[in-house]
Amino acid sequence: MRLSPFIWATLLQLGSGVQAAAVERHDISTIQAVLLPPEAAALQPVIDINIVASTNPPTAALAAPQAASTKLVFAHHIVGNTINYTQESWAYDIALASSKGIDAFALNIGPAGWEQGQVDNAFAAAQSLNTNFKLFLSFDMSVIPCTSASDSSVTQQVILNYASHPNQLVYDGKVFVSTFAGEACTFGTPSSQQGWYNTVKNGLNTYFVPSFFVDPATFKSYAALDGAFGWNSGWPMDDTDITFGPDQLYISDLSGRSYMAAVSPWFFTHYGVDTYNKNMIYRADDWLLAKRWEELIAYRDVVDFVEINTWNDFGESHYVGPIEGMQPNSQAWVNGFEHTGWLDLIAYYASAFKTGYYPAITQDRTFLWARLFPAAAVATNDPVGKPTNWEWTEDYLWAIVQLTAPATVTLSCGPNSSTRYVAAGTIKLKLPLTTDCAVSSTITRDSVRTTFTPQGMIFNTAPETYNFNAFVAASPMV
Repeated sequence: MRLSPFIWATLLQLGSGVQAAAVERHDISTIQAVLLPPEAAALQPVIDINIVASTNPPTAALAAPQAASTKLVFAHHIVGNTINYTQESWAYDIALASSKGIDAFALNIGPAGWEQGQVDNAFAAAQSLNTNFKLFLSFDMSVIPCTSASDSSVTQQVILNYASHPNQLVYDGKVFVSTFAGEACTFGTPSSQQGWYNTVKNGLNTYFVPSFFVDPATFKSYAALDGAFGWNSGWPMDDTDITFGPDQLYISDLSGRSYMAAVSPWFFTHYGVDTYNKNMIYRADDWLLAKRWEELIAYRDVVDFVEINTWNDFGESHYVGPIEGMQPNSQAWVNGFEHTGWLDLIAYYASAFKTGYYPAITQDRTFLWARLFPAAAVATNDPVGKPTNWEWTEDYLWAIVQLTAPATVTLSCGPNSSTRYVAAGTIKLKLPLTTDCAVSSTITRDSVRTTFTPQGMIFNTAPETYNFNAFVAASPMV
């Protein structure tokens, strides 16, 4: 399920009174944490180094052009949340994404006329940066008309508008095209299968990898499909850990055609009955972002593409890009909750997915995220109410620590503290959150203690409103 941000965008066209409020290299086998006994750490005087998280997003360093790869990583970018973007805004997003190992943006477009101009801006920005970063269209068929032959012609023309652009993603010599939904589209034909074939194959040279919400067993009936995108593979659909099972179904039924898997760090949306009437979470516990990547790396031989859901879907809280553009009335749970702290972790896993080897860890880093109040707490002033599935999530601080050498790692929040001596590598740790407290973490090695205290990462047992969004923090690069 997904809230389309294009509903509000369409409202913009209905009258001027509507305000815009949118939208060192290890073997590929999964590395497990090695927990060494505490007595292995020598008891020595320590030097304290305190690090305070910056409230600003990381600088967008321009990446060198990437070599062609059979494995590609994309990020889903909601054009409907960019009404106030300039070409420079797009250049910033593209440079930042490229620097984190993302190869292309999937430009989710809807029917609003102004979106065409923003797609133009995105392509112009990509070209101006002179990198290998690519773009491709992802038609949001949950809102785009698709019942008539004329609707088919409009879709074809949009594809043709960018087909020859140097920054259009071309795969296997074909123009890459995707969708969100569209399984019910007929384009004036007797069936969805025929409608899509007429639209993306008749006279067009496309590599079509849509996200259709259908039984994967029906894929064989779609001659237009060059592959399929498992949108909901990025989250567990119930109160369990994520598994590769749904991906296996897609891969089996695609019978050799390409498979695009989803990765997502979170899911929470909090709209009342007077707006989108969508108030729910998906389970994102147990280091979902990292575990999902590790699955896809382990099965990389059968996964062609990974798409990150998303760069900027603020309404559903799974954005990994900066909070920019126009939000779809999600400010109450998004503002102050930057997620760019996940980007360097994404870069680490994306490199492993594409190359088959985990990159060298060249400096100690700490990545922290948590919901900032108990799931069972009763908010004092929230007319929308507690989100559906709230009981699927537990009250923990989730941590991933990357170490260049063994060290003692401590997670703390008020009276709760956990200290482990761990080996070098990428380590998953967690800490129960039970009382009002401020989060901190410490790495101690060779008499030096480095403390990371994220500004604003404070657990509150008596919330005023229900905000199940993640607060994310990453220790600064040194």
